[in-house]
Amino acid sequence: MGSGKRFAVLRCAEDSDYVKKRYGGYFGVFVGMLAEEGEIWDVYAVAAGEFPADDEIAGYDGFVVTGSCSDAHGDDIWICNLLNLLKKLDTLKKRVLGVCFGHQILGRAVGGKTGRAASGWDIGVRCVHLTPAAAKLFPSLKLQQQQANKMVLSVIECHQDEVWELPPKAEVIGWSNKTRIEMFRCGDHLMGIQGHPEYNPDILLHLIHRLLHRNLISEACAEEARANLEAWEPNGEETLKKLCISFLKGRL
Repeated sequence: MGSGKRFAVLRCAEDSDYVKKRYGGYFGVFVGMLAEEGEIWDVYAVAAGEFPADDEIAGYDGFVVTGSCSDAHGDDIWICNLLNLLKKLDTLKKRVLGVCFGHQILGRAVGGKTGRAASGWDIGVRCVHLTPAAAKLFPSLKLQQQQANKMVLSVIECHQDEVWELPPKAEVIGWSNKTRIEMFRCGDHLMGIQGHPEYNPDILLHLIHRLLHRNLISEACAEEARANLEAWEPNGEETLKKLCISFLKGRL
């Protein structure tokens, strides 16, 4: 029997033709990572002004906020509307998983500050260190133990913005040598991840090509990112996906 649970992806960017054809867009990418048999998944193109109505919100068990080429610290109309929606979901204690831009806008919605990363673009694979608090928050998961008993996950990254600071009610649960706030959790219902657990190397390589073609990154930056990805030895990738699923489904 199906679970009957219903989830919504709040898509914060237009799909590229490549991702649309190969993966069914980023909605397809997230559904492929998170969905389980019997669930219903919907998508709202929030960057195009499409939002769930108030009477629709109650019908969802959780929401996923995707990445975007827009700035989470911006004040575009749709971004302001998304902030209002996220504040409403927080008040209703609806589960929300924010990824990359979604992580940043979620941090802003709960009272944090976001902006350009002082260290510039972070593209490739990054070792994310989970804090001791993460083990307490996720006791049902066997988190990867490495590097002198520290919990480390390899995560694909592609961002030039970051969460600068969070309010006291939110807790940092992951950091890297490039980004101080890689993961955070607020209460039992909000979680942000700066990296991209939904990405695979093919998606990242295509994105690097697009960024380079649009002169948003330099050739040197692109080469470094490709080399970084080529040397990647996946560590904890499935654990991170399982963490996302378990959080969103309320199993932690």
